[in-house]
Amino acid sequence: MEFIQNWLAEMGVADELVGGLANAIGIVGIIILSMVAHFVARGIILRIITYSIRSNRIKWDNYILERKVFHKLVHVVPAIIIYYAASLFPAYQTLIVKGVILYIIIISLMVVNAFLNAIHDIYATYEIAKARPIRGYIQVAKIFVFIVGGILLISTMIGQSPVILLSGIGALSAIIMLIFKDSILGLVAGVQLTSNDMVRVGDWIEMPKYGADGDIVDISLNTVKVQNFDKTITTIPTYALISDSFKNWRGMQSSGGRRIKRSVFVDTSSIVFVGSEMLDKFKKIHYLQEYIAQKEIDIEQYNLEHRMDRSVKVNGRAMTNIGIFRAYILRYLQHHPSIHQNMTCIVRQLQPTETGIPLEIYAFVNDINWAVYEEVQSDIFDHIFAVAPEFGLRIFQNPTGYDLQHLLKNE
Repeated sequence: MEFIQNWLAEMGVADELVGGLANAIGIVGIIILSMVAHFVARGIILRIITYSIRSNRIKWDNYILERKVFHKLVHVVPAIIIYYAASLFPAYQTLIVKGVILYIIIISLMVVNAFLNAIHDIYATYEIAKARPIRGYIQVAKIFVFIVGGILLISTMIGQSPVILLSGIGALSAIIMLIFKDSILGLVAGVQLTSNDMVRVGDWIEMPKYGADGDIVDISLNTVKVQNFDKTITTIPTYALISDSFKNWRGMQSSGGRRIKRSVFVDTSSIVFVGSEMLDKFKKIHYLQEYIAQKEIDIEQYNLEHRMDRSVKVNGRAMTNIGIFRAYILRYLQHHPSIHQNMTCIVRQLQPTETGIPLEIYAFVNDINWAVYEEVQSDIFDHIFAVAPEFGLRIFQNPTGYDLQHLLKNE
């Protein structure tokens, strides 16, 4: 600065103008130097770094570039020049240095925030990210960084040591815990969810209390986002997955089988013993030939051993149309190409009700896709409804207008 003042004096500038003019020239020079340094850092060095990152085979550094970590870091260069140039203005040096430090702290917070986002992006590329999401931990790290940054900003502005502010924060711990209650609960819940592998991104969960029935698309510190099957988004507090119950369908998805558990109701008045004529008809059904042959041998042997008088139908053992129908459905499922044969496959009777005898089909489709599952399930029950009359059985249903009209016509 003295060099500029001497130069102005030699140029014949009035003494009262030398100081102000020298300061103005110094400010302009610092601005120009800062702009040149920023141009060099952004226009040359940053381009070299960008080209180097995009041309190499390493993938993780691309995420750092996409999050503009280096772009934000470039803004520190002019601040450093201004910081060292502040000594040229002794009267304003303290104020300039304080302003530069505040600026550098803010830029540093932006760089760290972008870098943490890049870390999350890099981690998300690995398969383990679905089972062990770290978004909650990243958010906790951001909270910690911004708290530290806020303390440094305040301490710089008031010119006090950060230790003094930290001692004061201890007295406000209760208020801080109240403010960050959800974040603390979310952090604890996130640790439990992750350590116990309760949910992952992509899991299908069902939580009626919150109206959630769909796939998890995001797990953060405070919330879990679920995309329902109608494409709406339900947001659930993270700690609710610990405090409340929910259903996770991951086991079904990983097993490769989706369960069918549905009943048809058979009219009890249509259940009869099988006569010889009906039995001859059933013997022609491919799936029942071996079953009926073996059943006849077992029944005949039992009745002979116990000397049963078969002139009365109540005596001894005999086949019924519902029993043969149940055996047919079971063998039909066992030969069905879309039924998982390595999983449970049962056709059973349930407790009779006022609507008939429930005949429950319990089996697993070997495709977990919802549309395929519904198609297979519908095809199976279409077949069951259609073949029931062939066994002399009626599927129960309450009388309809058609039934009443048909009854009146017969009268």
